[in-house]
Amino acid sequence: MAKDLILIVEDEPSIAEVVGLYLNRAGYQVTFARDGLEAQNKIESHLPDLIVMDLMLPIVDGFELTRWLRDRNDVPIIMLTARRDEVDRIAGLEMGADDYILKPFSPQEVVSRVRAVLRRTSPKPGEPSEKPLSYPSMEIDPQTRLVTIDKREITLTAKEFDTLWLLAQHPRQVFTRNHVLERVWGISDYIDPSTVTVHIRRLREKIEPDPSNPQHLLTVWGVGYKFEP
Repeated sequence: MAKDLILIVEDEPSIAEVVGLYLNRAGYQVTFARDGLEAQNKIESHLPDLIVMDLMLPIVDGFELTRWLRDRNDVPIIMLTARRDEVDRIAGLEMGADDYILKPFSPQEVVSRVRAVLRRTSPKPGEPSEKPLSYPSMEIDPQTRLVTIDKREITLTAKEFDTLWLLAQHPRQVFTRNHVLERVWGISDYIDPSTVTVHIRRLREKIEPDPSNPQHLLTVWGVGYKFEP
């Protein structure tokens, strides 16, 4: 079986080397880019299975690189950032990042996050196929990972799709933010619950006719979220 390929985009050689060493030991293939432009060239020549990127990159920074990526594909992205301002973290998530890790960090934490993200975004051989869900005006297909609204295809990131799929599989069941983190991200101890809030907001902007007055993705105040078919 081919190993998952991880692209590390980091301009500090010592950080890139240590993270790459731990990912290699965990069984992953690793490739490196020192700036956003080099990362774009590598991605265009060989799309990795997951990208670990610093936000503060030379030439093309992490925010711009994430926007560029999301215009093209939904490869999972984990952001590394020394910024502890919640606004920056939320901005990264809203652009399409799947997770973020604050510096300084343990290299083993990076390995754990990579495993968790890949576990949620990679197909699992041998598992029974899940059937598409059909609701009035909406269809969700887990095999092709396509969502159509009134026969119009909606482009979702991996985590956006997984969040929608979780809620839509259990219509009217209320999920707390921690429950969504555990089911979609595979971990909840190190991730800010506002991550879920950001993904719900982005989903509403994509699937709701009026995101400010949602019909499908509803907030249950003080508890969490539910899908109304």
